[in-house]
Amino acid sequence: MNGPLSISVGWEALDDGPPEERACFGSLSIRYGAMSLSEGYDPFVKRIRQSPVVSAYYLAEWLTWNWWRLRWEPRSQAADWALTHSVATIGSGYAWPNVTIFSDGERIAIVAKPGSDQNEATYRYIADGAVVVPAIDFENAIDAFLEQVAGQLAAERLRDTNFERLRADLSLERQTPGLARYRKMEALLGFDADEAPARTVERLLTDTDSLGSSAISELAAEGGGRGAVLDAEQLHAIAAQQGFEASRQNAFRLANPPVVARGLVPAWMVGRQAAHDARVALRLGDEPVTDHRLTGLLAVDPNVLTDRRTAPISFALDEGSRGGAIVLRSKWKTGRRFELARILGDQIAGATEGRLWPVTRAFTYRQKVQRAFAAELLSPFDVVDVMLDGDYSDEQQQEVAEHFEVSPLTIRTLLVNHRRIEREDVEADIEMTPAHAGR
Repeated sequence: MNGPLSISVGWEALDDGPPEERACFGSLSIRYGAMSLSEGYDPFVKRIRQSPVVSAYYLAEWLTWNWWRLRWEPRSQAADWALTHSVATIGSGYAWPNVTIFSDGERIAIVAKPGSDQNEATYRYIADGAVVVPAIDFENAIDAFLEQVAGQLAAERLRDTNFERLRADLSLERQTPGLARYRKMEALLGFDADEAPARTVERLLTDTDSLGSSAISELAAEGGGRGAVLDAEQLHAIAAQQGFEASRQNAFRLANPPVVARGLVPAWMVGRQAAHDARVALRLGDEPVTDHRLTGLLAVDPNVLTDRRTAPISFALDEGSRGGAIVLRSKWKTGRRFELARILGDQIAGATEGRLWPVTRAFTYRQKVQRAFAAELLSPFDVVDVMLDGDYSDEQQQEVAEHFEVSPLTIRTLLVNHRRIEREDVEADIEMTPAHAGR
């Protein structure tokens, strides 16, 4: 039976090492209900165990130091990303679970893989699966574990440890709105505390006032890993030079947009439902969305699909009384159609505050809602499924993609999300239900 995420320690004795290490030595258990993410083979007792013996002090330090990045930073190709998201990198003389933790902003994925260490004399991790939990459940599990470690240190009369100092700092940051906003922005940019360029962070925080905090967070997430992040001034300039005239006031809107508890629902389900509702409201039936209909839904210049003007990022910008603009990144028509549909999905099912609707390559919940909306709006799954009729070959997927004027990847993603074909890499997305554990 599945239950909440938990990280706990059964205390044991250790004779050597620093006082903090000895005080917090014990059997570490990382679980989600009946599933153990710390399971492995112990050669000393020659049996499978659920809990390796380590010093929880080092894990507590690591979790506290990396809390903001674990909570907010999505997957990234940055060289140091694994150091802040992989438990196996903790070191300090122990073999740690091969567990990777990452966020999409609303939910946290915890992925366990078998250990790569083939030394027969050490604990060998065999857990192979993943769970996805609402961010609040992750926070609660981490807080409970840190409290357990703090209690053990107090019981052993160990005061003013590095962990306690880090924990006090983290508590202050989380309870202080201004500090919390700053730390979150640093994390989205891929930086540890106080390591991001202060001018960059402050500029982005200032831009949230005019463009919206959620939109700026999306830009920061795409620029994470030390990438450049466009600011408000640059976005306005790009809209003026590469944009196409669009009217937000005349764009299509749902009379009753979906309201969901995002942490509890996979992003693709949110996007799909919003697109289904839009197709019903527009009486599209089973037919493809024509170019004329698509551009009309966004009240954008129809030339947007044939003109090859491109930009570093796709977005819609509402300039108020001065009108608005839509900017596209893709050079290809199918890509531009998909980007337009993503913008529409963001305006219908995404954040409503602010004047910017960015389409990025970040692995955030908002971006996955956009992608799912666009896929379902342009190529409704029920129709795709009938057309394929059980033939999921590349050739058949290509034929269906051409019918709906989408890319073959769009069709494949629909098939994966609806479990018609297997997902090749569970880490490629956080699209499982929060209570799901996958092998």
